[in-house]
Amino acid sequence: MMKLPEEGILLRILIGESDTLKGKSLYEVIVLKARELNLAGATVFRGIMGFGAASRIHSIKLLRLSEDLPVIVEIVDTQENINKLLPFLDETVKEGLITMEKAKVIKYRSGKRDS
Repeated sequence: MMKLPEEGILLRILIGESDTLKGKSLYEVIVLKARELNLAGATVFRGIMGFGAASRIHSIKLLRLSEDLPVIVEIVDTQENINKLLPFLDETVKEGLITMEKAKVIKYRSGKRDS
């Protein structure tokens, strides 16, 4: 089981739901790359409303679904491991926002029990 130190880094990637790379959802490509690099884990959140650098509002309405809702990919790991992903993100995230901040890791463990 992977252990994380108490002080980690939260990497947050804000992109559009319709962003793609070679026909796949960009958020999926990012998560799969993080897994390939053995990062601790990744979670994707779908926003209900937001705007970015272009100031265009993206929102979910009762009778109409936006085709490009905001999506957030969050990854918590060590600075060293996060740094492995950054060149890939620089190459693949053409529009969006990427931030990093310190994160205090309280608990990180799998639900699987060792036999």
